[in-house]
Amino acid sequence: MRTTYMAKPSEVERKWYVVDATDIPMGRLSTVVASILRGKNKPTFTPHIDTGDFVIVINAEKIKLTGKKATDKIYSHHTGYIGGLKQVSAGELRANNPRKLIEMSVKGMLPKNTLGRKQGMKLHVYAGAEHDHQAQQPEVLDITNLI
Repeated sequence: MRTTYMAKPSEVERKWYVVDATDIPMGRLSTVVASILRGKNKPTFTPHIDTGDFVIVINAEKIKLTGKKATDKIYSHHTGYIGGLKQVSAGELRANNPRKLIEMSVKGMLPKNTLGRKQGMKLHVYAGAEHDHQAQQPEVLDITNLI
């Protein structure tokens, strides 16, 4: 009788991928990146083991926000103090801190537990075209055929 394959943490091989976010819709990019971080693109995917790869997203400042999301999509959080509701639109966040925009989008698609936080730490986002991970020899991932 065959049993279901379960990956072991010591057997997981990790790769590094570079994704260029220029003119790619934010949601489409985020779903592909979240899937790679979780390891769902591999045949050895195991839900309770981190089998995913590392992802470097470059040119985050050039990501595309479709429709009226730049003005109508609002991110808000509360500081905990009276009158401490802080709100910022997606367009302002892209202009001021494009890294945070993509990180929030991708991490919102990961599990909300310790495994999801561990997978989220494998995401590296850069506003420009340069990144600090040349030593890992990342592969360029063309996601235009995946979306």
